[in-house]
Amino acid sequence: MAAGLACGGCAVSHKTSVKPSEAPAPLQKATKEELIARYNEQARAIASINATVTMKLTAGSAYTGLIEEYHEINGFISAAKPANIRVIGQAPVLSKNIFDMVSDGETFHIFIPSKNKFLEGPANLERQSAKPIENLRPQHLVDALLWTAIPEGAPVLFEEESEGANHYYVLIVVRIAGSEGATEPAPAGSRDWEIVKQIWFGRADLRVSRLDNFAGGGRVTSDARYSDWQPAAASPEATPAPGNTLYPRKISLSRPSDDYEFEIGIKKLTVNETIGAERFVLKQPAGTELVKVGEDAKEPQKP
Repeated sequence: MAAGLACGGCAVSHKTSVKPSEAPAPLQKATKEELIARYNEQARAIASINATVTMKLTAGSAYTGLIEEYHEINGFISAAKPANIRVIGQAPVLSKNIFDMVSDGETFHIFIPSKNKFLEGPANLERQSAKPIENLRPQHLVDALLWTAIPEGAPVLFEEESEGANHYYVLIVVRIAGSEGATEPAPAGSRDWEIVKQIWFGRADLRVSRLDNFAGGGRVTSDARYSDWQPAAASPEATPAPGNTLYPRKISLSRPSDDYEFEIGIKKLTVNETIGAERFVLKQPAGTELVKVGEDAKEPQKP
C-alpha cells in the first residue's frame, strides 16, 4: 500500500499505436525553381477540357430563386485556352437545363430558361449587380480550370506554410503595383509591389492544392482548391498530348467579392480535344428578355 501511495505522483507514460494507413505521409522537399517548373508543366500540358460534372453552388444571396431548390446539379463544361468556356447546368433526373452560359474572355452570355432571361455583359465587369441573378459569370471558372504559366523572369517569393497537420510550399507571384504584367522592370527607386497569385503545393505529394488570384490592393478575387488528382485521358488527336499529366477531379472555387462558392466534381474528362468555335456561341432565344449587365436599367428588349 505504501508503495502504491509513493508512486501516486509518478509520471505515467502512455503509448498509442498508429495504424500504417493513418500514419502521415513523409514530407517531400523541393526548391522554388523545381516548383515553378512543376506548375508551368501542368499549366502548359492542358489546353482544353471537356467534362461531365456535378456542380454545387453555395452563396449568400447571389443565387436566391435560381437554383436554391437543388442541392447538387449535373452538367457539362467545355473550356479552351485562352479564355473560351461554356457551362450547362441541368436539374437532376429530368436533365432540364437550369442555365447555359458562355464567355470568350471579352463578352459573356447566359440563358436562364426559368426566368426567361438572356444576360449579356463584358467579361471584365467587376461591379456586382444588385439583382442576384446577374452575378452568375462563366469566366469566373476559366482561371480555376485552365492555368496560365508563370512568365519567365517574373518575381516569385517562396515560403513554407502549415494548416493544422497539413504542410505546404507556397509560391507567391508579385508585380509592380498598378502594372498589368508580372515581369515589367521596376522604375528607379520603386518599392511598391503587389501579389498576383499564390500557389500552394501539398508537401505530401507536391501537387497543387490551392490557387489564389489577386486584384489590385491585395484583394482576393478567387480561391480555388484542388484534390483527387487522376490521369487525364486525351482524345487521339489531342494537342498537346498530356503524357502522364494528372488533373483534379474535385475543384472548389470561392469568389469572396461575388459571395459564392462553386464546387465541381468531374465524372468524365477528356483533355486537349479540338473544340469547334460554334461550341462557344450562345444566341438569344426568341421571346426572352435581354438583360445588359453593367448598364443602367432599361426597358426589356426582345428579339
